[in-house]
Amino acid sequence: MRKYYLDNVRWLTVVVVLLYHVIYMYNAEDILGGLGRITTLSVQPYDIFAYLVFPWIMPVLFIVAGISSRLSLEKYGVKQFVKSRTRKLLVPSTLGLFVFYFLQGYVSMHLSEGGAELAAMGVPKIIIYFIMVLSGSGVLWFVHLLWLYSMILLLFRVIEKGKLLKAGAKTPMWLIILFILPVWLFAQILNTPIISVYRIGFYFLFFMLGYYVFSNDEIMEKLKKYAIPFAVTGAVFCIIFAIYYFVVKGGANYADKPVNRLFLYSACSYFGSLGLLAVAAKYWDKQNKFTKWMSAHSFGLYVFHYLGISSVALFVAKPGLVPPAVSYLLSLIAGFAFGYILYEIISRIPIYRWFVLGIKKEKKNV
Repeated sequence: MRKYYLDNVRWLTVVVVLLYHVIYMYNAEDILGGLGRITTLSVQPYDIFAYLVFPWIMPVLFIVAGISSRLSLEKYGVKQFVKSRTRKLLVPSTLGLFVFYFLQGYVSMHLSEGGAELAAMGVPKIIIYFIMVLSGSGVLWFVHLLWLYSMILLLFRVIEKGKLLKAGAKTPMWLIILFILPVWLFAQILNTPIISVYRIGFYFLFFMLGYYVFSNDEIMEKLKKYAIPFAVTGAVFCIIFAIYYFVVKGGANYADKPVNRLFLYSACSYFGSLGLLAVAAKYWDKQNKFTKWMSAHSFGLYVFHYLGISSVALFVAKPGLVPPAVSYLLSLIAGFAFGYILYEIISRIPIYRWFVLGIKKEKKNV
């Protein structure tokens, strides 16, 4: 039977990611990458939302991806798994950059004045185009890492020959709790400089825990028994994290070192993810027309939403055409509109949809 709670966690988290990106785009804490403050407020109280959700939104998606990888491998086999993951993940995040996602590079460059500077320097347009391609990854960093982890997983499977999976099914509750220690350890390794989102070691552990531990029904039954305690624990850690770094520390950079290497960040990431996963498994393992539609469109919402948010920031908020509150609202609307409308349009265009969404023939849910 299909595990509907995985679909629900996925689309719900993508919606939270969209909300986070609206707040992040106009943050007043100097978190690089967005437009920055557009209000006259010395402190934007609602920015605390970013501190509450940022540590766990991507870890939980990697856990779900790890669980889904096991289900996919068991249903379709290794050959089809490689073929499907390459088409759905690698193709859009590489070839897709040249035919569509370079537009994100254009918007991002002009938000930071980089585009104007390159033009003023007389850089040839073809060079600027390739710079846009390189700058156009945006949210596709998740897709890059997911494909890489999927291929590494296949190597692990060859080496361990199913022993780790059997051991994972027997993981005691005390060890599940103590997994916070390796999570904290992996937060220290394989972090790329400058582009801080590529936390290769940190997210890899979440993906592997999803595959080897939380994909086992025995483990999820244990989590369901303690769903509320896990949810409360995760909420407490995230609230403490948000209050300390937003209020006490006056808006410290939550997205880069040293904050994202610290134990409190890891605890919020790990227990926040487990809390959501456990509650969804216990209370939300079902589907209706709405959740089915949201699940079917979650990938489109993820890959296209940021282009909508950042486009409003560039063409509306940056020149100050409307009041700040309206810019926030328009960014929110554009995030959903770009996510759903672009998916519906591009998924119907033969060949082009293969490059942008990894859809080969008829329209399919990603």
